[in-house]
Amino acid sequence: MSDRSADLIELFSSIQGEGLLVGLRQVFIRFHGCNLSCAYCDTESTTPPQYCQLEGTPGRRDFTRSANPIALERVLKLLEGWQKGWPGINHSISITGGEPLLNHEILVDWLPRLREFLPICLETNGILPKALAQVISCVEYVSMDIKLPSSCGSETKWEQHRDFLGIASRKNVFVKTVIDNTTEEWEIVRTCEIIAEVAKEIPLILQPVTRMDGTVGITALKMLELQETASGLLVEVRVIPQTHKFIGQL
Repeated sequence: MSDRSADLIELFSSIQGEGLLVGLRQVFIRFHGCNLSCAYCDTESTTPPQYCQLEGTPGRRDFTRSANPIALERVLKLLEGWQKGWPGINHSISITGGEPLLNHEILVDWLPRLREFLPICLETNGILPKALAQVISCVEYVSMDIKLPSSCGSETKWEQHRDFLGIASRKNVFVKTVIDNTTEEWEIVRTCEIIAEVAKEIPLILQPVTRMDGTVGITALKMLELQETASGLLVEVRVIPQTHKFIGQL
């Protein structure tokens, strides 16, 4: 694979359903591969996909299959056509996965070119600080997850999260953490402590586990209790479910 091509899962235009950019239209470029295996994840991360799904018309789901790896020039040509034919519909480009920073060497080459079209939002699990340092100059927004052991099913990388957030705080950053009925208060406290070590003003999004039918895996009381705990430690705490599941934008 050259540094100008990558294994992608899909490229499409849709509504952002999570975090502080919720409700905005974005171009989603989904990279293959992840270094975690979260219990709630719905994205295949182990086997490299033979094909990438490329949307022809933004938002219309008229996908065509293209063999991986996908060349940067192919992506740029598609975006150029979208910008000419549908100017102004997309707010930004979401670089997502899997974990896109596994492809940081490719992103060093890709992001400056993609950024010529739209601002860049990096969606990441937040445990690869060295990789982030190589691309942070070409990113406007960082949507960083903190994975809790209760909802994720694995040990939380607290130190990596803290180092990562220190770098991400150079840009517009917010932290998301998935909560459910098994989430414990100490997990939220530790999450808030990590954020406060960098800046108490960094927004925290508590994201209830959201099922495909739009219901959430946490009671209203539990959700409010966790929000109360976090609000005692940080300036801005919001509860936002995965809203794209409500409106059928999966």
